[in-house]
Amino acid sequence: MSGQEFDVRAVTDAKAAQESGVAHAEELLAFADAAIGDDVLATAGARQALLEAMGPEAVVDTAAVAANFQRMVRIADGSGIPLDTPLELISAGVREDLELDELASEHVRPGGGAWKRVVGRVLSPVLRRALQLTRGPRAGA
Repeated sequence: MSGQEFDVRAVTDAKAAQESGVAHAEELLAFADAAIGDDVLATAGARQALLEAMGPEAVVDTAAVAANFQRMVRIADGSGIPLDTPLELISAGVREDLELDELASEHVRPGGGAWKRVVGRVLSPVLRRALQLTRGPRAGA
């Protein structure tokens, strides 16, 4: 939506994070990995690295985003909420790139099949442009 291209694999792959163009991607990925783990020392170390790289506000914001996603995923998985068809189509390419359909919680998702991945890849640029148009003018732009 910002007009910049990013390698989506940066959210799961440390090497891709280094090359992604996302500021402090390595620290953010390390924090995300530690936050979902059970190693208290790894979490503390990742939090300290993020603090040194980005400051206290970023640590709070990053922790809040991670906690919110954890909450949403647990609610969706716990209640068995499947992706609706439009979201399933649009997210098919990203899910494939990140191998998200291989996760254990994916048993509650309907089968996508190759046609949905193809349609999703075709629709993705169109949707991205539509979302940019709906954002309206940004402050200072």
